[in-house]
Amino acid sequence: MYDELLKFAVQLAKAAGGIQLAYFRGDRLSIETKSNVYDVVTRADRESEELIAGMIAERYPDHAILGEEGGCRGNAASDWRWVVDPLDGTTNYSQGLPLFTVSIALQYRGETIVGVVYAPYLNELFTATKGGGAYLQYASREPERIRVGEKQTLATSVIATGFPYDKDVNPDNNSDNVARIIPYVRDVRRLGSAAYDISCVAAGLLDGYWELALHEWDVCAAELILAEAGGVVCDLRRDRGISIVAGNGAIVKEILKYVR
Repeated sequence: MYDELLKFAVQLAKAAGGIQLAYFRGDRLSIETKSNVYDVVTRADRESEELIAGMIAERYPDHAILGEEGGCRGNAASDWRWVVDPLDGTTNYSQGLPLFTVSIALQYRGETIVGVVYAPYLNELFTATKGGGAYLQYASREPERIRVGEKQTLATSVIATGFPYDKDVNPDNNSDNVARIIPYVRDVRRLGSAAYDISCVAAGLLDGYWELALHEWDVCAAELILAEAGGVVCDLRRDRGISIVAGNGAIVKEILKYVR
């Protein structure tokens, strides 16, 4: 039902990924800071979003767009809205670390119907459509349907998290949650891209994930991918941006014993 829209979203993601690979580990990134010294943006972030927004405007001129760098643009009254993080994992990217993604979602009347998370350097493409399942394609393989993992205990689980940009001035910075849960899990990872973290949970590569103070563009596409893979996302709290826990139902319940 949404095949053409998904195909276009993949085209957008791969076009942005091409820009990112062209600048990656080069000396033309033009790294700047936004809200504070920890919150960085590069030339690749901005050029990627402009490319995506331009392609959407050309193909669907009546659609709305919410992007991390450009904010709201297009027709605000439209039933259709694209939610775009052009480069999720900018800190990794700016350091020359290869784990970064393009995250693109399409909503219709507030419901997410298409989700794409693409890791250009890793050549991993996570996709989902509403009611159509979730898939992972990597290297030269055909897309494979993915399902969330089946683990039931934290002791056998590898989970991921992250930290908010205001961690230096706000003691409500997730470090207490990590300290509480670390004795009870197989291990914790900090991969640096929320979209990739959640997509990996969808594919069973990670068993769970939580984070505080995210934004809609960080999670919109990946949450659909996880839901279509049989996973669960629940609100952790409402006073710290988008703060969520993700996994299968059992692991989400286990994480919530320690994460507040």
